[in-house]
Amino acid sequence: MKVFPSAAALAALLALLALAGAQPSSAESRPAKPAKSCFSARNVSNFAVVDDRTVNIRVGVKDVYRLDLLGVCPDIDGQTKIAIKSHGSSFICSPLDATLIAAGPFGRLQRCEVKQLRKLTLEEIAALPSRERP
Repeated sequence: MKVFPSAAALAALLALLALAGAQPSSAESRPAKPAKSCFSARNVSNFAVVDDRTVNIRVGVKDVYRLDLLGVCPDIDGQTKIAIKSHGSSFICSPLDATLIAAGPFGRLQRCEVKQLRKLTLEEIAALPSRERP
């Protein structure tokens, strides 16, 4: 004689099997993303050129952001003034939100697109050489 399990017993067995083989959700398996850090272009108070592809900017009193440019921005190292143009709103939250504007060769304005934007930690700011500290 064959014994067939009841529907409730079969459902319970399937639930136990599913729990035993359960994988953590994708949110649990990935490390937490750092919170997006935004700033207003109006709060940029100073800058320091690292090289023709990298500029550090001071935002407010204590924050420093590193802007890695998409390509070479010629003559940037001799600048006494730059501008940061924001796209969309005055807040810059990603590299796509900002364009660095500086005087270029022959007195023309040059636009340097931002490839990467990163807020530096207090330890990174303290470790910057004085010429790279805005």
